Amino acid sequence: KAQDIFGAYKDYIMPTYTRLPLIFVKGKGMKLIDIDGTQYLDFFPGWGVSSLGHCHPDVVSAVRDQIDKLIHLPNNYLSVQQAKLAKEIIFWSFKGKVFFANSGAEANEAAVKLARAYGQGRYEIISFTGSFHGRTLAALTMTGQLKYQEGFKPLPAGFTTVPFNDIAAVEKALTDKTVGIIIELIQGEGGINVAETNFVFALRKLCDEKKILLIVDEVQTGLGRTGKMFAYEHYGITPDIMTLAKALGGGLPIGALVAKREIADTLTAGTHASTFGGSPLVSKAALAVFRAIQKEKLLTNAARMGDYLKEKLSALARKYALIKEIRGIGLMIGIELTIPGTHIIEECIKEGLLINCTHEKVLRLMPALQVTKKQIDKAVKILDMVLGRL
Repeated sequence: KAQDIFGAYKDYIMPTYTRLPLIFVKGKGMKLIDIDGTQYLDFFPGWGVSSLGHCHPDVVSAVRDQIDKLIHLPNNYLSVQQAKLAKEIIFWSFKGKVFFANSGAEANEAAVKLARAYGQGRYEIISFTGSFHGRTLAALTMTGQLKYQEGFKPLPAGFTTVPFNDIAAVEKALTDKTVGIIIELIQGEGGINVAETNFVFALRKLCDEKKILLIVDEVQTGLGRTGKMFAYEHYGITPDIMTLAKALGGGLPIGALVAKREIADTLTAGTHASTFGGSPLVSKAALAVFRAIQKEKLLTNAARMGDYLKEKLSALARKYALIKEIRGIGLMIGIELTIPGTHIIEECIKEGLLINCTHEKVLRLMPALQVTKKQIDKAVKILDMVLGRL
């Protein structure tokens, strides 16, 4: 019964999330079904975790195949699936090596440790306002949003935050102790803020000149979300370090740190570890994600449907003055409003559409990469109906 679930959450689970009163019991593709059998169109599947939709058949098949063979293996042994996955990630990214963890925050923490080990005395890392890099302490300190840091001070030393898209501010923040600069090329939690091309070029040039590591956080943008496998490909640059998570496991928990070869071997045996990182089960699932992206031509679909969705939303913006701006790349789109978006989210839910609101006034749409024009039309129609009632 629904009341039993609500009661269990109240009595036994820490209140660390603002939870909507929705109890989902089944999902398939773009569809979620609640405990009463009501269906919803999911245009924000788990902050982009379920980028192939819910329970993608290839991922389900891979998990079923692996689960009765070998679920977990300690990382002092070799895993066939982990080896295959590392090779696949490098094939799609850049020449380097991979460290496996369980989440984006862990991958970003590993990036900090790798950068500091590589720095040999240089330890400072620069991040940007509006960024979000995770909830663990170093990741939280790099996160350029003070609201997430309240109540957790003192935070670790050695981190500086500067304005996004401002190369002069970066140059001013540099010291002889600076070892890395971390950036989300599209800030998700920050409100779908997109890095300017000239800024990213300047950042790459600056890092090359000063021998500073450019760390690109692709936790939310990676694995096809922007219409390319990784967002950095839109900018014509290559990071020194890249972090991945969310969509990588097709719904299962996995994070990854990718570093150029000349940097990667800085972390030696015993300097870093992750008990569950890259288990045979999650690695097999991640391999299925890569296969599905290729087989179903999802990079092309994400780019095309992203353009189509922006076109439809731009039409809404012309209709409703409360829409200030539509922005994003591929299927990572933000709708900035002149009013708070909470009520709009609630009304969309009543009409069977699941979307998200961040930074109080930015609606976020991140549908599965297989999304169709028909599904986009339905979502936009619901949003139009809700906005028309305000």
